[in-house]
Amino acid sequence: MPETTAPTIVVVGGVAGGMSAATRLRRLSAAAKIIVLERGEHVSFANCGLPYYVGGLIADREALLLQTPESLAARFDLDVRTRAEVVGVDAAQRTVTVRSADGTEYHQAYDHLVLSPGARPFVPPLPGAERALTLRDVTDVDRLAAATTQASTAVVVGGGFIGLELAENLVRRGVSVTIVELAPQVLPPLDPEMAAPVVDELRAHGVQVETGRQVSRLTPTTAVLDDGREIPADVVIMAIGVRPETALAASAGVTIGPRGGILVDDDLRTDVPGIYAVGDAAEKRDGLTGDQTLVPLANLANRHGRHVADVILGEGGIARTVRRGALGTAAVGVFDLTVAATGANEKRLRAAGRPCRVIHTHPSNHAGYYPGAEGMSIKLLVDPDTDEILGAQAVGGAGVDKRIDVLATAISAGVRASALADLELAYAPQFGSAKDPVNMLGYVADNLRSGRTRSVQWHELDAVLAGGGQLVDVRTPGEFAAGAIPGAVNIPLDELRARAHEITATDVVVHCQVGQRGHTAARLLAEITDAEVRNLDGGYRTWLAGRTATSTP
Repeated sequence: MPETTAPTIVVVGGVAGGMSAATRLRRLSAAAKIIVLERGEHVSFANCGLPYYVGGLIADREALLLQTPESLAARFDLDVRTRAEVVGVDAAQRTVTVRSADGTEYHQAYDHLVLSPGARPFVPPLPGAERALTLRDVTDVDRLAAATTQASTAVVVGGGFIGLELAENLVRRGVSVTIVELAPQVLPPLDPEMAAPVVDELRAHGVQVETGRQVSRLTPTTAVLDDGREIPADVVIMAIGVRPETALAASAGVTIGPRGGILVDDDLRTDVPGIYAVGDAAEKRDGLTGDQTLVPLANLANRHGRHVADVILGEGGIARTVRRGALGTAAVGVFDLTVAATGANEKRLRAAGRPCRVIHTHPSNHAGYYPGAEGMSIKLLVDPDTDEILGAQAVGGAGVDKRIDVLATAISAGVRASALADLELAYAPQFGSAKDPVNMLGYVADNLRSGRTRSVQWHELDAVLAGGGQLVDVRTPGEFAAGAIPGAVNIPLDELRARAHEITATDVVVHCQVGQRGHTAARLLAEITDAEVRNLDGGYRTWLAGRTATSTP
């Protein structure tokens, strides 16, 4: 039933999810009493911009402060209280206990309670960890900026999105940086062959990258690795990851989900009446599997803040939004590279036992004849039975984010991989190609789906060759001399018809530099020989990236 009196809505947390909820609530209701309680000193700040303030790309600290309590009161009539920490929830009485900056406490009643406490950076309990810094809010960035003013060396613990952003921006300040990552690669959302160019880019800019290693202790001037080496570290920053802030929800009797976040339904309700949760503290529904997941991204927090407002005030004819599952679409800049991903990666799919068809391409961002074309590598993961797009990754120069956004939209819309070939995308030579990289993925997907082409992945090649398969490199002699896969026979594509008698095996893998000539060669040999012919997906470039990523330093 619609509420007959204006409700009191308390929002805990005044950044992305919480503030999106509060401002949307006001747009939907001029009468509701909306109170935002934020334990920090600032609200509505640009937390995604914090690393770039450290690096000086954002020079004005005030630019990080998008709103203030005063501006929010003037524009939205919101009662925003900073340095107001909620320390308890009485769900039966519908009150929260608030501790003010001076230590005094008071009770605030609510009709609806939105929890958006966020997630805290994880700091492992290792010796000397008290000197490590983290980056969560404006106070943290002030502390980090001050610490790096006189620093010449820094260790960033964690090679995820935040860790790489921090590394780049510290380098911009003239600091010598080492990244220490426990996993065998940086950027765990990527598969190893897609992460290899990122490591190359980091090292090209002087960043030391230590993968498969962890920090065992900190001294006043160094970080000691688990192999005993000491890395100079005037500053140490923990960027290992975040943990949802769930203590307040648990104290209210709210169920914590299987991934450690606040459990909510599709309308962001907890299992305690009148209490909702959004943002990094709340679990999401995976857009592919429907399972519970944690996705600490600002765009999801903002979307879900808006959605919860519609749910709370959605009675009485106000249209409500539909909350989609989370794909985890994200992008990061690493010096001159752009890295982006959406949906599942191959590691995750294989770990779950889910079959997938893999496609690698290496297109340019726009027509090659137009000056300034930049290359990229794209990986598409497809369900082999349904042709459903399961995920995508891209690494390269300009245009990477554009292609991942198109693919994320295709996943959400249910566009099948083969149908990417028919997408009508904007084209001019300086923006794209007549066959856009997304269209090309569709062509490859359709060839594989129809059986016109069969492929082998870079990590499957050794087994094929060990079983008696023959590897034919159809690149030019110059390309072959510059670097080749061990055991390959070089028969350039233009000579392949005349030299087909040199194909002696019944199981043949052909390859070129990136896969396109290999496709032509595979089709030709399938017509003129009796061999089973497959193309090495992504060609020599993908094979080399995969080998580089998985080899022991």
